[in-house]
Amino acid sequence: MFHMRFTAAAAAVAFAVAAPAYAHGPTPQKVEQKVEIKAEPAKVWAVLKDFGAIQSWHPSVEKSEGPASGQSAERKFSVKGKTGEIVEGLDEYDEGKMLYGYRLSGDAGEVLPVSSYSATISVAPKDGGSEVTWQGRFYRADTSNEPPEGKDDESAVAGMTEFFEAGLAGLKAKVEGK
Repeated sequence: MFHMRFTAAAAAVAFAVAAPAYAHGPTPQKVEQKVEIKAEPAKVWAVLKDFGAIQSWHPSVEKSEGPASGQSAERKFSVKGKTGEIVEGLDEYDEGKMLYGYRLSGDAGEVLPVSSYSATISVAPKDGGSEVTWQGRFYRADTSNEPPEGKDDESAVAGMTEFFEAGLAGLKAKVEGK
């Protein structure tokens, strides 16, 4: 008898703990990518620091426009092979620390499989060269409890990872002259 009550009580507790987690929708996902570049940090930052000119170093970006920096700066860009445009707002810009932080303004549409994101990109010295770190925090494109394939967590992580990796490879190639 004790065993049956204990089992029923344990099941009720497990359901009570699991149900709220499921009912709260998606959890934020994170991606962090790094690349080492054989160049002084100032040389890397000189390419990266113009917030509005992401197309100058990111090979997936077809065109971009926006100011280099500034309070509440916004950049718009399109990605090759994708319909739509991304608009991002600059939240933090620190020339001395060689970093900036930004967020998605509006909707990512079909460009990236996310509904919102914020990211930072920074340059630091490493082994006589530089290390660039690009971090993002985001939610999947469909924030319902059962998103369709392509708008789920796995797709969001894969899409952001691919975008960051391509960008860092392009930055490395541009700075190193390859």
